[in-house]
Amino acid sequence: MQQAMRKMGIQQKEIPAIEVLIRTEDKEIVIANPSVSRVNMMGQDTFQITGDIQERALSTTPDINEDDLKTVMGQTNVDKETALKAINDCDGDLAEAIMKLSEKDEESE
Repeated sequence: MQQAMRKMGIQQKEIPAIEVLIRTEDKEIVIANPSVSRVNMMGQDTFQITGDIQERALSTTPDINEDDLKTVMGQTNVDKETALKAINDCDGDLAEAIMKLSEKDEESE
């Protein structure tokens, strides 16, 4: 079979993957325990993947770490809860959160 494939210009290579992740706009497709083959036919690469398939919705909650909180708190002189709410309201955009908190501070003066 391999010899026939080579005669037709098809090359196949196994990839030792431990997980395959496909992201779409609204979900992730995770393939655990995958068997992955890379097939090159006439210069065109394709992948063949089999394994245990799971789908999960993408989280719309931004990942916020302590450094992000400290940055916003330091720039705007607000408490941790206010900074966290502002970052979440701005979908994780620190600059936008700082600007909005600064605008509120100016309005209250």
